[in-house]
Amino acid sequence: MDFPPGVLYVSVMPDKTINEIPRDLRDLYQRGKAAFDRQNFDYAITFFQQVLQREPGFLECRQSLRVAQFKKSGGNTGFFKKIVGGASVQPLVAKAQMAKGKNPTEAMAIAEQILDGDPGNNTAHKIIAEAALQVGLPKTACFAYELLLKNNPKDYDLSMAYGAALAQAGLSEKAEQVYSELQRAHPHKAEISTALKNLSAHKTIDSGYGALADGTGSYRDVLRNKEEAVTLEQEKRVVRSDDRTADLITEYEAQVAREPGNLKRLRDLAELYKQRKDFDKAISYYEQIRATDAGSADSSLEKAINETTLRRYDHQISQLDATNPEQAAALAQLQQERTAFQLEDARKRSERYPTDLIIKFELGQLYFQAGNFTEAMAEFQKAQNNPQKRLQAMSYLGQCLAAKGMNDMAARRIQDALKEKPTFDDEKKELLYILGSVLEKMGKKEEALEQYKQIFEVDMGYKDVLAKVEASYSGQG
Repeated sequence: MDFPPGVLYVSVMPDKTINEIPRDLRDLYQRGKAAFDRQNFDYAITFFQQVLQREPGFLECRQSLRVAQFKKSGGNTGFFKKIVGGASVQPLVAKAQMAKGKNPTEAMAIAEQILDGDPGNNTAHKIIAEAALQVGLPKTACFAYELLLKNNPKDYDLSMAYGAALAQAGLSEKAEQVYSELQRAHPHKAEISTALKNLSAHKTIDSGYGALADGTGSYRDVLRNKEEAVTLEQEKRVVRSDDRTADLITEYEAQVAREPGNLKRLRDLAELYKQRKDFDKAISYYEQIRATDAGSADSSLEKAINETTLRRYDHQISQLDATNPEQAAALAQLQQERTAFQLEDARKRSERYPTDLIIKFELGQLYFQAGNFTEAMAEFQKAQNNPQKRLQAMSYLGQCLAAKGMNDMAARRIQDALKEKPTFDDEKKELLYILGSVLEKMGKKEEALEQYKQIFEVDMGYKDVLAKVEASYSGQG
């Protein structure tokens, strides 16, 4: 499936069964089922949603969640119920649509929020179906399309999309059935015939498995057929992409030859060479920009050079095998050089742009990671004056103080940060968790537990909060 250019897609993840998810999530899922059996649908929904946040491909859990949502809604006003004040979901719908292009998993999570209040929302189901296909969850997409088609059995576009999802999920016979029914209803639609032909081609590849059963084939034949099909498709995409990149490089280099002062094209060339992993060439174009008056004071350019150099290190490191004794020393040397470069580069940029508090924050992070807590604190104290980094800098300051054994000061710093954080999001969870950890070190177990309970009430799957809270009640007998 070819995606539109210029859109970021996350790496694919497979649909998973209960045996393929971590044990702690299995436990949460079983608790959700137990709550469902007690008809405590709100509690069941909470458990199911926590599991899906970490494992979006756990189809059985999503199916259980959907049943719980419909049970909670009463199910007595028809499948696609119109909730009172339905316009209130429109901001969430818009947010999910926007997220779908760049972060499909986030779009799925937002769509689930819509379905929690309106389990029959067409748009939310469609967002889940389309986003699931983008991240390689075709069975999840099939489930969403099936719910949509229950209310719209004659919808041509939905049926075509459902057939494609079935084919992608490896459910060829069911896909063929869907396409055949469509062809009977729309005999003149050429795309249905094309879909059936493509499906037949895939079935031919898969038919090798049938040959195994009667002894006329071998696993080698099957694997070769499938591998050849995958390889050909990948090569086709790579060649198409590489050809376009090469054409652009030729065009832009010719333009730069005519207009050597065209900084935009120089930057475009740097990005294209970086895309091709020709990092030295990319850096050379960035350096040409830096040599100009406009580039000499551009902190974003410095950051681009920094990131490209780090990517060059990462690429070199990826070519070495840590288990190979002959390469282990070279790998360790590269990793050491990378760390030293990153820290030294951040120091230089901080000196060159003393008022850039984002660089101060970045330098503080690097000091923190290196265990240089005193140096890190100095940078975070400055960085907290940047509104965008203020709370993160305060959090790091607290952690630095705690690392140096100044727990009372660390707790006050985190508490100050929490006063400025009204929204209960991941950042607040992290602040509460850090505060709880500091209070535990101070021996204030009850106060620490209160922080963990606040997280538990909204996200019991966060880190080891569930275990900490449950242990406190176990201790009470």
